[in-house]
Amino acid sequence: MALRRALNTAGRRCAQRLCSAAWGDTIFAVSSGHGRCGVAVIRTSGPGSRGALQSLTGRPALPPPRVLALRRIRDPATGEPLDRGLVVWFQGPQSFTGEDCAELHVHGGPAVVSGVLRALGALPGLRPAEPGEFTRRAFRRGKLDLTAAEGLGDLIRAETEAQRRQALRQMEGELGRLYQHWSDALTQALAHLEAYIDFSEDDNVEEEVLSQVDATVRALEQEIGSHLQDGRRGELLRGGVRAVIAGPPNVGKSSLLNLLCQRPAAIVSPVAGTTRDVVEVALNVGGYPLVLSDTAGLRDATDPVEQEGVSRARDRLQEADLVLAVLDATAVPTEPVGLGAALGSLQPPPTTPCIMVLNKADLLKGKGGSLRAACTQGHPLPPVTLLSCKTGEGLDHLLVLLARELARLCGDPLSGSPSLTQSRHSLHLRQCAVALARYGRERRSDLGLAAERLRLARRHLGSITGHVSTEDVLDIIFRDFCVGK
Repeated sequence: MALRRALNTAGRRCAQRLCSAAWGDTIFAVSSGHGRCGVAVIRTSGPGSRGALQSLTGRPALPPPRVLALRRIRDPATGEPLDRGLVVWFQGPQSFTGEDCAELHVHGGPAVVSGVLRALGALPGLRPAEPGEFTRRAFRRGKLDLTAAEGLGDLIRAETEAQRRQALRQMEGELGRLYQHWSDALTQALAHLEAYIDFSEDDNVEEEVLSQVDATVRALEQEIGSHLQDGRRGELLRGGVRAVIAGPPNVGKSSLLNLLCQRPAAIVSPVAGTTRDVVEVALNVGGYPLVLSDTAGLRDATDPVEQEGVSRARDRLQEADLVLAVLDATAVPTEPVGLGAALGSLQPPPTTPCIMVLNKADLLKGKGGSLRAACTQGHPLPPVTLLSCKTGEGLDHLLVLLARELARLCGDPLSGSPSLTQSRHSLHLRQCAVALARYGRERRSDLGLAAERLRLARRHLGSITGHVSTEDVLDIIFRDFCVGK
């Protein structure tokens, strides 16, 4: 019975939300993040924003749109002063959401913020916003497309300079404009093809129209194919390059992790096989995001727990975007062929970029010079560097090599055409490319079926920008936004 009552209550609440949304309800939330701060921004959006601002300030006259005004903010129910702060009025459609909006800039103490939120919640027609609902309303009213909304979410979550640049570029619409350009070209090609199908018998449409459609489709195939073959640069930059520290036991892998993140993230012990599970940390190297994993030493283990650790290490190694192969500088050969064999014993994926880190350089004696010479041989060796995790010598050179590899993997987010940033985009673009390829095969046998392939390709492009979408796709995109956005 309790479960049934809970389900009925949840159903009623859902129905109420749908009903209120259909009638244009007004939402409110803290947009500046939670916690104690100097200034907190509380925003509203919807037809009740005007009345809410008038009620809380006690003044029927609103300040001019987009002009800050100092006001005493009161609880409309009791008249009690809550704070004195700045208010802003945004009259729709000249606002972020396209609706009437208001912002209250109040002192960021928890008591002040909660008091203002309670006062807003007591007003008729106002309710707390769902996560991402402000941005979702902006999308619904055509203020931005889905790619720009995703860019906005990435900008909020950006932790490095390169991530910020890529997200800002996407939020400002560059990726959406590229996809819209392709969609417009497909729309025109489809219109010409359908005109030929419908009117060619009346000699109102020339044969050259089909040649133009074919040329457009071939050009789009090439452009989309090139866009897909970008080495996942945008996705790597957005989510972070997954780098794995791999090597035999007791060569300093955990010490390297601690050195790079400047804290004791992993346990360090002279006992071989200390690391059993994967230890992961997120770093910012040269403005690029790096997700660094310390793994168990690679060897033929007999202990069942260590065997599981080695198995996980090998799995993580196969999934890596970059490998830091750590070896003991005092135990490796001093010629390039021997170094290559030592690296091969770790069995890194042959196509995954790698940096060889020869640790314990502080213990080198007579062979230090010859090993340094071997490190500069280049091909067929990957980049090699000597390092002492104990003294920190060689860390700067390692960071230079890391930054260089990250820049190569992620690319420059400001140059060239905008990069793919979401697996959702890749999926629809690949399906679009398949539909275009099938058009080429079916065009000579069945023009009607070929036209349907162009419609399908156009629908996939529209699904990326949101011009063709379903509610479940929107839920996935907006659910990860913070409440006030």
